Amino acid sequence: MAFRNVWKFSGLKKASCLVAGLAAFGLADNPISTYHYLADPGAAADDEYFYIITDSDDPAPANSNGYKIYALYAFRSKDMQNWTDYGIIYDARKVNGINDIWASGIAVHDGTFYIVFPDGGGGGIGYIKAPAIDGPWTNAVGQGKDKLVGGRGIIGCDGVSWCFDPGIFIDDDGTTYVTWGGGESTSRPNTDNFDIVKLNDAKDAPVGNGSHVKVNNLPTRKMLEASYIHKHKGTYYFSYSTGWQQGAPTIDYGMSNNVMGPYTWKGTILGDPSMNGRSINGNNNHHGIAEFKGHSYVVYHDRRIAKGHNGLEIIPADDGQPKPNEGYHRSVSVDEMFYNADGTIQTVKVTDEGPKQIENFDPYDWYPALTSSKQKGIRSRSNFVQGKKAEHVLLPLSSKEAWLRVSGVDFGTAATGFTVEAASAADGNKIEIRTGSATGTLAGTCALKNTGDKSKYAENKCDVEGLKGIVDQLFLVFKGSQDSTMVIKAWGFEGSGTTPPEPQKPFKGVAFAIPGKIEMEDFDIPGTGRGAGMDSYNENDAEDHGETNYREGTGVDIYKKATGYIVGYNQAGEWLEYTVNVKEAGDYTLYAAVASANATSSFQLSIDGDNITEEIAVPQASSGEDNYDDYNKVKANVKLPAGEHILRFTVTGDWMDIDYINFVAGKDAEDSEPMGTRVVSADVKLGVPTVTKFDVFSLNGQKIASFVAHSLAEASKIWQSGSVKGALKTEGVCLIRSRSTGAVAKVRALR
Repeated sequence: MAFRNVWKFSGLKKASCLVAGLAAFGLADNPISTYHYLADPGAAADDEYFYIITDSDDPAPANSNGYKIYALYAFRSKDMQNWTDYGIIYDARKVNGINDIWASGIAVHDGTFYIVFPDGGGGGIGYIKAPAIDGPWTNAVGQGKDKLVGGRGIIGCDGVSWCFDPGIFIDDDGTTYVTWGGGESTSRPNTDNFDIVKLNDAKDAPVGNGSHVKVNNLPTRKMLEASYIHKHKGTYYFSYSTGWQQGAPTIDYGMSNNVMGPYTWKGTILGDPSMNGRSINGNNNHHGIAEFKGHSYVVYHDRRIAKGHNGLEIIPADDGQPKPNEGYHRSVSVDEMFYNADGTIQTVKVTDEGPKQIENFDPYDWYPALTSSKQKGIRSRSNFVQGKKAEHVLLPLSSKEAWLRVSGVDFGTAATGFTVEAASAADGNKIEIRTGSATGTLAGTCALKNTGDKSKYAENKCDVEGLKGIVDQLFLVFKGSQDSTMVIKAWGFEGSGTTPPEPQKPFKGVAFAIPGKIEMEDFDIPGTGRGAGMDSYNENDAEDHGETNYREGTGVDIYKKATGYIVGYNQAGEWLEYTVNVKEAGDYTLYAAVASANATSSFQLSIDGDNITEEIAVPQASSGEDNYDDYNKVKANVKLPAGEHILRFTVTGDWMDIDYINFVAGKDAEDSEPMGTRVVSADVKLGVPTVTKFDVFSLNGQKIASFVAHSLAEASKIWQSGSVKGALKTEGVCLIRSRSTGAVAKVRALR
């Protein structure tokens, strides 16, 4: 449901791969914070919140040639769009016996939080715990030791090159495992630079010493750092950042049925998160993975805001200089991660938008000031005191454009008031509550009392009006004549409660009858609200490339052919849902009218979340790669329950079109909607493709072309030759990326 062939554009003029500057992305949602530099994230989740910890590049000067990393920061979210920033939760500069803190790992179990962190970037592994994400954090090592691993620890580093980048994993039974290690090696591939140790449980010391992690079937890319373990449907995944020598590092992974390994290498989770050139090729990569409310997410760092790339403002370095060195001024982002039917992981699509909001934001609570989905013109300050909860406050640059945005806010019947705890050292400071934009409809203005001191707080109240139902974008706009004369500590609304969600509905008001035909363009109308089960479709981008305006506003790619409307440009991970009414429980035969010019297209069907088919392969058009008019029927036998259900069509292999699915009563029943095409049984194994898809991007991130080749080297030669449609209109240096592996090459073409 995104472009399979960028040459659908007409009148394309010659493009240059050397275009300077960046497109304006408006109010993009990644990264999670735009007012300070963060890096090396770890992730965890419980039933209520998704948690991220990071370290920070804030102390690094503009012309850095290295990192200065002293502290851990924490964030949490209920909805994956609005994040509460708790600021510094642990500061090595204020804890005796600890040096710099670099990339760390986090886990939560039975209401207790655990963090493992590297002491001094390689001198060992510390282990702390807390009753909440914002602390207070205390030593969890036990046995009178101040380290878990390393110099003053319970066990040694076990001979790994770098005793750092620890990860922590707590299994379903409460057993805790810690991984660490890293470093380059002369061997290729390097298979012995990570270690793992089992703890007694989530509190106690290691059982024995560590053991080296084995990953079988490694390609030539080395294992460098950022070891991480997570679990999905009973399978363990060991992921890590690959080495620098092979270009931009990726996050690769292996799978195992044993947490201690050995693991079998499977592929790449995350390519170099360069955001189409807005990063430093060959610099480091780091990640965290957690499952939350039925979704899987990966957090990672990139370099998209070091020079104002998010389209909002240029954040200075710690020395106040603008446009700092991108390599040492990173930011943290998050995107959704998807699994294939066999448990392997699809390479994550790095986005500006971030993941969808999965439930509404409740304004009738009391929130730390730095709770938002996007920010502009603000700074923050942390006051870390060992043994106490973290304290983090907002400092608006109020003489400029300064605001917080909160997304998907459910005001219910109506909000009546707004309360903010703030300090103000000047007269005339105020907060405007607006909807739609920072200059949108004014709902209320809260004047701040002059407390005479930025450390003296007062409660400020004001009335609001017009805030009812679900407000997509709410802005708290800070106004004043001087920068940094107000300090915001917390805020919340008063009102009448939230709006009950409304479930999805059949598009034409009546459920599709089975037996019968389902027209794929008539997927359900989404429910109201952002809770689980509200969406009726998942689309990779917001643009309708079919350009029919049928189902306008959904972004689902619908176009018209002689047989009627078709859903096209389907990509793996996208899905559509339909309310169906099955007349009788029993055996049915499905026939799907499909077309594809790709050898790896496929889909899967489920009822109420349970799969009713395996992956169904879509036959490749026999008349050429770009022919999507060659329709065929694919067939499968299914068992269906009686009554009303939600049928989901999920794309599992890129680039296919689908017209309809027809269900006929009985096993191996004849198709009641024949269309004169061949029928391919779902259990027919199509040939393994010998080619893969490659995309071409300009250095400013514009996608220019897509084509197939056997390898990255061959793709580079094809592009340089000018044989790809439209290639002769493009010159200069471009990036070519493999969709199957994420591998990237820079190629210069002179026309």
